[in-house]
Amino acid sequence: MRDDLRHCSHVRIPSSRHYSEPNFVTHTNAVYTVFVKNITLSADADLIEKARQVAKSERKTLNAAFREWLRDYASRRGDVEAHDALMKRLQHIRAGRRFTRDEMNER
Repeated sequence: MRDDLRHCSHVRIPSSRHYSEPNFVTHTNAVYTVFVKNITLSADADLIEKARQVAKSERKTLNAAFREWLRDYASRRGDVEAHDALMKRLQHIRAGRRFTRDEMNER
């Protein structure tokens, strides 16, 4: 089995009841499997404990908070690429002269 598929987490959807006959109830459970990869990180023990407390106050596990941060961090690359594309599209625009620092900071 591939390394990145070795570990998985399961998300269980609450069961729903189906009444097929007057005295019988059947339950349906749906399980979605999401493959995840484990990584090892090093950090100061005090910092990890503080992070756990912050996550706990947000009713999350440290693992869930890290996955959220990682998703946001990885999506920033798209933001950088979008900014670069915008600057390339606008490169033909010229202000006509160079502005001083004071002029640029006027409000």
